[in-house]
Amino acid sequence: MLIERKNAVDFCENLRLQGKKIIFTNGCFDILHVGHVRYLTAAKNLGDVLIVGLNTDESVRKLKGETRPINNQLDRAEVLLGLRAVDHVIFFGEETAENLIAEVRPNIYVKGGDYTLETLPEAKVVQSYGGTVEFINLVAGHSTSNIIKKIQTK
Repeated sequence: MLIERKNAVDFCENLRLQGKKIIFTNGCFDILHVGHVRYLTAAKNLGDVLIVGLNTDESVRKLKGETRPINNQLDRAEVLLGLRAVDHVIFFGEETAENLIAEVRPNIYVKGGDYTLETLPEAKVVQSYGGTVEFINLVAGHSTSNIIKKIQTK
């Protein structure tokens, strides 16, 4: 289910009252590939409810350049929500997910193994309220950028 940002705090508080363990991750998820699916499945296996913070189209352009995203935010959200592992999606437009994490307050924040606690600005927010950060290894050779390059060379 797509959660409106303005409802995130109340929605997540209700999940906590139900005793649910909230897992959160974020990203662009522009062209979904096997690396994304394995990553999201591993994240979901850490708890009860997986919420994905999805970058808005504008924030993807700021992060990745004017030619991105390939798929618009509504399409990206629908594809994510079609995966068994993903329970909810919330759009965010900031450069980092720090503010959204402060609202969601997940039990566990998950990012790819290409990050560390030192390079992840969101880690301090998660640790400030007693949450934990987990890193999941990436699937080598699988990235949206690699897919785009492969298409462009054909």
